[in-house]
Amino acid sequence: MIIRRRRLGRSAALAAALLTVGFGTLGVLPAQADPSPSASPSSSAPPTEAGAPEAPKVDLVLDVSGSMGIADIEGKSRISVAQRSIDEVIDALPPEAEFGIRTLGATYPVSDKTDGCKDTKVLYPVGHTDKVEAKTAVATLRPTGWTPIGLALRGAAQDLGTGQATRRVVLITDGEDDCAPPDPCDVARELAAQGMHLVVDTLGLAHDDKVRQQLLCIANATGGTYTDVRTQQQLTDRVKQLVNRSDTSYRATPANITGSDQCATAPLLTPGVYADREKFAEHRVYRVPVRDGQELRASVSVTPDRAVAPDYGVLLRATDADGQELVRGTDAGSGRTDVASTGLRWSATGAPSATASPTGTTGAAGTDPRLVCLVVSNSFAGQAGVQTDPGLPLELTVDVTNASPAPAGPALGLGRGWIMLLVLTGAGLLTGLVWGWIARWRISVWREN
Repeated sequence: MIIRRRRLGRSAALAAALLTVGFGTLGVLPAQADPSPSASPSSSAPPTEAGAPEAPKVDLVLDVSGSMGIADIEGKSRISVAQRSIDEVIDALPPEAEFGIRTLGATYPVSDKTDGCKDTKVLYPVGHTDKVEAKTAVATLRPTGWTPIGLALRGAAQDLGTGQATRRVVLITDGEDDCAPPDPCDVARELAAQGMHLVVDTLGLAHDDKVRQQLLCIANATGGTYTDVRTQQQLTDRVKQLVNRSDTSYRATPANITGSDQCATAPLLTPGVYADREKFAEHRVYRVPVRDGQELRASVSVTPDRAVAPDYGVLLRATDADGQELVRGTDAGSGRTDVASTGLRWSATGAPSATASPTGTTGAAGTDPRLVCLVVSNSFAGQAGVQTDPGLPLELTVDVTNASPAPAGPALGLGRGWIMLLVLTGAGLLTGLVWGWIARWRISVWREN
């Protein structure tokens, strides 16, 4: 037995040696990183206005009406859940954020409807936040009066002011407006029509159909979102997410554009970040000039900011002026998510320009850019009763940079398909022959012993 094991050990070592020699003969070498330098980064950057960009501004509107004293969220009152969540949000505020808090129904009791339906005021002004001061102000709130949501939204719009950066209102409430007029849906449409880049996100603490419909209406009118809150953690996470989203818009504020339904009339885009709205199952077209030796990189995100059917998709295509597809990117989903996005890359390869060089474009001397059409499509469908206007928020990112060189393969061009096939075939044949010989040798040894 000992002799047989030693022989088998020697045979295994012999097989390993043969395999090593065989693979070395075929030229298979360990993979190594390509030492060639990567493509140079893009020198293009989104145009910015002189001076520092506007800081993100968020105004949190908190319902402090009498019904907020009901204890039905994990055994705690609605107001205590909201206060604890707001404390955590304040602790996590980005340093650049300008944050404020407005209340409704916090002063006058239910017995005084005349004054109670005008009861909305600034608890903490929009600006750089003293976290201790803001949290102390929130801790003093007690459920008191009525629910004048429409007036509170108008007040929040005044708190945030105007400008090019998106302003965000986060409304936390457990009921519908019981003081209309003004109707909060009409106020939201009014604010959206002013073009002041105001988004209202609504969070409902009560699970009533009438409340849900009103909060959905407010969010839909301004391109915001609605969340049906069930737990303390859900409220905290959602408000943090919305505040962080405003911080993202601060770092790269999209320019508002309107896409066309055909390439010939589509807006001409330079590298940057753009915002548009696209209705359900609509196509939006934009044009980007790309010169020979350059690479187009584009991505698009479409936000389902209202109740949509569970199956959906987003498609981004690059075509030439005649509609011939160059490349595409797709994304599909099967449930409600915050965003659906996809992207693509395409390099110009010396094809002739389809359109004369537009005024003001720059690039290699003596060459005209080729106009590439970016077509954004979606397969979202709204659930019953969901408004289709305004369209879904769309964000398009465009960059044009030097084309990336093709990556070099390992020694002997191993990355090429036909060489890889020959190598694998030879290795498999050699391995089979070696192990067949070992099997026959083991049988002969077993018979001898």
